Amino acid sequence: MAQSKKAIVFVANGTEEMEAVIAIDVLRRAGIEVLVLAVEADGSYITCSRHVRLVPDAYLGDDSAKIETYDAAIVPGGAGSAATLSQNAQVKSILADFYAQNKVVAAICAGSLAIRSAGIQSKVASPLQITSHPSVRDQLESGFAYKEHRVVVDNNLITSRGPGTAFEFALRVVSALAGTECAREIAGPMILNFDM
Repeated sequence: MAQSKKAIVFVANGTEEMEAVIAIDVLRRAGIEVLVLAVEADGSYITCSRHVRLVPDAYLGDDSAKIETYDAAIVPGGAGSAATLSQNAQVKSILADFYAQNKVVAAICAGSLAIRSAGIQSKVASPLQITSHPSVRDQLESGFAYKEHRVVVDNNLITSRGPGTAFEFALRVVSALAGTECAREIAGPMILNFDM
């Protein structure tokens, strides 16, 4: 199991709860330290797209978060959350900085819009391979090599389609951070097939 890897999962009002919670849970099962980091939360919790409430570990801007010490940044989907995260200057900066530092940057569903907003695609010579929920595909086809695969990995960028691909997505993030064997090890007890 991973001992020293750390990942940030961004959340905001409107986050797709399955995508966020499955990523958080799977990474923690792998021994990865996860910081649930809220952006523009109202009060002590955020309200997800299906009215599930999540209590974040910290809020963007908290000095205690020490973002630079993390190895991955993950953006779940949810239309409301994707809009908030895509427009937040700090989130965009973190995603761009992590990508430039060869840290894992991952997004699922409409969360892939934050990748576009961060301008990561303008920092590479050839178009990055990316996927997303079909509802936002048209916003990502220009400037990216859009794929309709369940999970797309292009170097340190990992993207996926939606709630139905959340386990595969989370296991790919685990694989990138802690190795394929670790991902397989935690997939078995969850009764999941994990092929790479």
